[in-house]
Order: sequence, then C-alpha cells, then structure tokens
Amino acid sequence: MSQTYRVAILGATGAVGTELLEILEQRKFPLAELKLLASERSAGKKLTFRGESLSVEAVSETALKDVDVLLASAGGSISKVWAPKAVEKGAIVVDNSSAFRMNADVPLIVPEVNPEAVQNHKGIIANPNCTTILMSVGIFPLHKVKRIKRIVVATYQSASGAGAKAMEELKNQSLDILEGKEAVAEVFPYPVAFNLFPHNSPLNSAGYCEEEMKMVNETRKIFNDMDIRITASCVRVPVLRAHSEAINLEFETPFEVEEARKILGKSEGVKLIEDWQANYFPMPLEATGIDEVLVGRIRQDISHRNGLELWLCGDQIRKGAALNAVQIAELLVKKNMLPTVTGR
Repeated sequence: MSQTYRVAILGATGAVGTELLEILEQRKFPLAELKLLASERSAGKKLTFRGESLSVEAVSETALKDVDVLLASAGGSISKVWAPKAVEKGAIVVDNSSAFRMNADVPLIVPEVNPEAVQNHKGIIANPNCTTILMSVGIFPLHKVKRIKRIVVATYQSASGAGAKAMEELKNQSLDILEGKEAVAEVFPYPVAFNLFPHNSPLNSAGYCEEEMKMVNETRKIFNDMDIRITASCVRVPVLRAHSEAINLEFETPFEVEEARKILGKSEGVKLIEDWQANYFPMPLEATGIDEVLVGRIRQDISHRNGLELWLCGDQIRKGAALNAVQIAELLVKKNMLPTVTGR
C-alpha cells in the first residue's frame, strides 16, 4: 500500500495558498486528505482541487488535529500563533512567513541548495524569502565550485510579492492611468503602475530595508557561510508576477564565464537563457508560471578579475514561495520523516 499523508494549507485563499493547491495537484503529492484553512472571514469559501470543490475552514485547534504536514502561508503573526499549536498536535509545519527563518532551531531550506538541513527540524521548517530563494538557486551551483566572497544584488520585485490584492491594485492603477484617472494606492504606499520605488518594508538605522536584510541574513544561513559579504537594493517595479535580480559575484579566484555557463546549464532548478546576438535574456513574462529560475547574461565583471555578473528571473509565487514549500514537503516524504495514515 502506498503511503499517503494528511496535509493542511493555512492561508488557502491567498495568492500563495491557491498556488499551493495547484502545485500539490500538478506534482501528484501523495495525499490522503487535504484541509483548507484560513481566517473566519474566508470560512465557507470553495476552492477546486482535483476536480472537487473543497470548503475552506476557519483555522482552529480542532482543525489542526490529524494533520501530518501544515503548509502555512498566512503571514508571520498568524504563523506565530498557529505553527506551534500544529506542532503540538503532531504536524510538521513548513512556514512561508518570516516568523521563524532566523531561529537557530528552525532549518531554512531551499531543496536545491541545502536539503540535508531538513534532518535538523524540531517541528517547524522555514521557507526563505522569495528573492533569497531565487538568488540561491541561481548562484549556489557556482558557490559549490568556487566560494563566493561577496554578493551585490539589485532586485526588481513584482506586485505578486505583496499578495493578490497588490496584483489587483497594479491592474486597476494601470487601467486608471491609461484612462486619464488618478492612480489610487491602497496596498502599496505609492502608485506602482508606470512607476517604481525602493521596497516598502521598514528601514533600519543603516538605511537598509527589511527585505534587503532578509536577503543578507537568510543567504548566509542557507549557504552555511556567515562570512559572505552581501549587500542588496530591493525595488518594487510594475510587473504583475515574477521577480528579477541583477547579481554581481566576487569569488576568491577568477571564474571563467564559459565554466559558469556550463555549470548553470546543467544545474537543478535552473534554465539558462542566453542569445547574445538577439540581446535576449531572462524576462519576468517568460518566468511566470514555470518552476525553473531563468538565468542568463553571464559575463565577466570588467571592474574585478574575480567577478561575474548575471541576471535572473523567477516566479515569486511559484518557486519563490509555493513550489519551494511543496518541495520541502516532498523531501520529508523522501526521507520518511512524515507519519503515515496507514502507520497510525
């Protein structure tokens, strides 16, 4: 008898939650039961999975009973309340918020980079920030060959990073501006249509925003290398879905461009996109809806003999959130770390 598992999605009606549903179906995750959980106001909503209509339940201790794995994507404050309760009930939690990422007892996992860290969990496993995931997939294969000393990254982050309402706001603002109306900002602090601005997360005393510091701290933890020097500039851009990143890497010794291309061309989770004659490289439109991180425009840094430049795009909702979470759950299955229905 094949092993099957009882899964719950917390935040099922959000952008990442609905993507989790789609990915669980597409990847044929071995499900015995699926619960859809959200806030009281979303209770009773219907979502389709494998051709069936499922009702969303309000999250509660009762709803968390008999769950093997909880995929949580409802925000940090919600996760801090319900993730420990789910663990008490016997579930393993894969959390997509920032609530536990830098907790020393919580593994922070990108399956293409540090799958072995899953063994160290104590009930909660953290899904990294979307920009961190995409960058990690795109550069870790190079780091394995020659250690990266320093990363300078600029991100171009789509509306999807702020959720479904932000995506709708970009659509509405675009229509309003084209019709000569004023663009009203509600989700973002400023109009995002036909505009861009530094990431709107809180700033620290050094002038770095929370999103930028996530990239710094999370990358060091995932790579298990606290000595990598990292600086980031994160920007909101009027793209509906899929983030882009311009990355400068400094290695300990020179890294031949052709060697880097060869490595990335065969790396798990990466698709190399380069047509130099056509000036054709990864674009967020082409990254939308696919699993791979698109990497290209790999070139020698003309200012530093040990430097490489590259450009990448990846679907923020998919690999940057939902897919990575499901891949972590698949790791748990592969390593026989989940209780099974038939084993109880």
